[in-house]
Amino acid sequence: MSYSPLAEQMRPSKLEDVLGQDHIIGDGKIITELINSNKPFSLIFWGPPGSGKTTISRIIADKMEANFVELSAVVASKKDIMNVIEDAKVHARLATRTILFVDEIHRFNKSQQDAFLPYVENGLITLIGATTENPSFEVITPLLSRSRVIVLEPISKSDMKKLIRRAAQSLKLTAKQLPTASVDMLTELSGGDGRVALGNLEVASQLANGQVITKELVQTAAQKRVPGYDKNGENHYNLISAFIKSMRGSNIDATLYYLARILQAGEDPKFVARRMVIFASEDIGLVAPAALNIAVSAFQAVTQIGMPEAQYNLFHCASVLAKAPKSRATTDAMYKALSVAQDYPDLPVPLHLRNAPTKLMKDLGYGQNYKWQAEFKPEKGFMPPELSDTIIFTDS
Repeated sequence: MSYSPLAEQMRPSKLEDVLGQDHIIGDGKIITELINSNKPFSLIFWGPPGSGKTTISRIIADKMEANFVELSAVVASKKDIMNVIEDAKVHARLATRTILFVDEIHRFNKSQQDAFLPYVENGLITLIGATTENPSFEVITPLLSRSRVIVLEPISKSDMKKLIRRAAQSLKLTAKQLPTASVDMLTELSGGDGRVALGNLEVASQLANGQVITKELVQTAAQKRVPGYDKNGENHYNLISAFIKSMRGSNIDATLYYLARILQAGEDPKFVARRMVIFASEDIGLVAPAALNIAVSAFQAVTQIGMPEAQYNLFHCASVLAKAPKSRATTDAMYKALSVAQDYPDLPVPLHLRNAPTKLMKDLGYGQNYKWQAEFKPEKGFMPPELSDTIIFTDS
């Protein structure tokens, strides 16, 4: 007798049963309109685990009566991809389109991702990729340009409680057997992941054996304490803010304390590394230019080494950034330059600064009196005349 986990049993087969993604599902929303138009286009679903990426993909394929193929980038090879392409060609001859769903598409290397391109472009397959990582960093640009990135949100607490109650009915649990306090506990422990919530409920129900599912029983089933950190909740932003502000204030002890809490809570280490790369330019800049090299190296180390070993690199980098001198000169100059460029977007480049590859251009004054030497300062300056008195960068 085959066993189907509760999370699989509860997987919605209709869009209206999907919880937590109201920004993309409903009248006038992109996924609903995609299905109504019956004209699929390639998608990249970016969202946390258990937010409905696979479920929505299956519903799209079912409603469009498409040949639906699922691959996991963890185990699939380039050969598997080409087998899908050959299968898609057979279905195309039968006037049936193929939707290929690739779970964890960010785990495919460049060569594997490249293999999709010609078939996505010619319409043989409609690709739906699912990733928990920022596709800007993990998916090749040509594939991104041929796809629409759809951001999925973690299931909210209110929707998670609805999901748990719906599952409780499926398990024939009464309100007395699953009290509100236990529902709240299941919600807190889920971290916005529907699969986690349903998995914990299923184990807790088995442990209760028909009796009341208490908060303590839920914790036993989950095997972890209630987290003090929700990656998408207020505490997440509070801790990240405290981490950044501690570095900015050069308090190394607080910096390392908040970094430890963030990592222990399960934050993506690449997110932390990216924040430090930004900080190196935003808050340090020219007063310690090497800080950017160290931050970028830390990001590369996290990407190439992974956790837990990459903790050494993260703490090393955070220590350097906290101890480094601070300056907002580069940041202030950036905003000033952007503002000036926005106010004066069409000023012509002064003639003496233009290249003069032809005689006509030289006769017109292009490049006149310019000398190829370090520290050369042309008589008419570098700025357009209208901005001759404008100062963008000031040391601070």
